[in-house]
Amino acid sequence: MDMKNSVVERYTDGAEAVQAALCCPVDYDAALLKLLPQEVIDKDYGCGDPSRYVENGDVVLDLGSGSGKICYMAAQLVGETGRVIGVDMNDEMLALARKYQAEMAEKLAGDKVSFVKGQIQDLTKNLENPHSSEPLIADNSIDLVLSNCVLNLVNDSDKKQLVEEIFRVVKPGGRIAISDIVADETIPEHLKADPELWSGCISGSFLEDEFLESFKQAGFRAVKYDKWDAQPWQVVEGIEFRSVTITAVKGEDLPCVDKGHAVIYKGPYAETTDDEGHVFYRGKRMAVCERTYQFLTTGPYGDDFIAIPPTLEKEGVAWNAPTGTLRPASETKGSVHHTAKQGGSCC
Repeated sequence: MDMKNSVVERYTDGAEAVQAALCCPVDYDAALLKLLPQEVIDKDYGCGDPSRYVENGDVVLDLGSGSGKICYMAAQLVGETGRVIGVDMNDEMLALARKYQAEMAEKLAGDKVSFVKGQIQDLTKNLENPHSSEPLIADNSIDLVLSNCVLNLVNDSDKKQLVEEIFRVVKPGGRIAISDIVADETIPEHLKADPELWSGCISGSFLEDEFLESFKQAGFRAVKYDKWDAQPWQVVEGIEFRSVTITAVKGEDLPCVDKGHAVIYKGPYAETTDDEGHVFYRGKRMAVCERTYQFLTTGPYGDDFIAIPPTLEKEGVAWNAPTGTLRPASETKGSVHHTAKQGGSCC
């Protein structure tokens, strides 16, 4: 089944006139909306605000950029060195977003935003320059991939490729922040075959657990739901469809070298396991390689672990200890312990 035509038609209509049924209620940052043309705001269709994850200096890619609203919001956050790329396959939506490029470049004191035509499940092909030998989006070139209620519009047969493409373009150490709709039960075929429900961001939704697992299987780490709406957006035949935002990080492609580092998992769980299969026992000094140490103590896990560097960093050797190996206190005696949440000092 190919629902591409129904999606194109629905969002072509959405570029010409406001389609209220395509929107979830979202509390966007009003300060970032002030600079935007009203037409861009009115003809944007989303279910979350992934712009909140943009950092200064980021190269941002917005998948399914539509009217350009999230791109123009993100452009206010990337600073002087950052830039934003929007990709969409709909000509009318691209025309709408590009209509305001010059105006927004003047407001932003720089031309930080560009829009390209492509399908988000194949970011190698430039649909406006199909004979180009260069990929539309290069490998390992993006700091942050955003998307706002678009991944569900991709055919089920292409969803695995879609997630793999996101992984391909993200830099090592880069992130994703994707707002979309998930279903709490398997969606029956007769709902998937309904063009109105598919183009309306309903019947192409990921299942709750599959959404997370698909990014983990692609190679992302620290995959989690960072936002979860308390109430479903819609209920169809008893199935709840809910707005969520998923975040994850692409790990650094570095060798696993043992230099004597350790971490302590703070709790509250008796033990936890990361996406690479490492086990951490609450309160125990766990031996980790240098790469894992850096990821656990400076990345998204930073609040959960106490960082214990070696007293004297030894020459690294290839990691060969099994997961769950403890690090004796004698090996890190006298080192300075670090934690993302510092407590009060002794008297």
